Amino acid sequence: MRVMRILDLLIKILPSKLIFAHCDIPCGIYDPHAAQMAAHTVIRMTKLANEMQASSDNAPFEERKKIIHDLARITKVKEEHAEIVKHEIRVLWGDYFKEEHLKSYPELHDLVWKTLKLASKVKQNIDLENAQALLENTQKIAEIFWKTKNMEPVKIPSGYPTEGVIVSHK
Repeated sequence: MRVMRILDLLIKILPSKLIFAHCDIPCGIYDPHAAQMAAHTVIRMTKLANEMQASSDNAPFEERKKIIHDLARITKVKEEHAEIVKHEIRVLWGDYFKEEHLKSYPELHDLVWKTLKLASKVKQNIDLENAQALLENTQKIAEIFWKTKNMEPVKIPSGYPTEGVIVSHK
């Protein structure tokens, strides 16, 4: 009981400031890498889906069943990773980027909005053009992110089957 009184007293006399972060601690750890990896995965799954084809117009039932199964799995992964892009970008937007960043990068608001819309669009279709645009937008956000930390953004080979790059920093 005495400990609670002391805590109540401390809370009343010590100034406090409400703060937020993606993990609500705040840890100060933000990074656009996960969004970029997810966008690469969307491209890879889109390519795999586009490459699928039956051996003939009258393919055996077992082959058609396997194609349907594989396409369902590819679609599921593609949609999950598009949602990861959305989540990661929303965290950066809501918790990391501040008003001063918008002043320095006025295109950021529209870029984030368009990126979230593209992530929804790639979930709706098997569209390589939109998947690649999603990655490009995610990379633009990553470039701005690193610049806001006064770090020079660099593009490094991803090493992924998509043969694209990851935006990181020097």
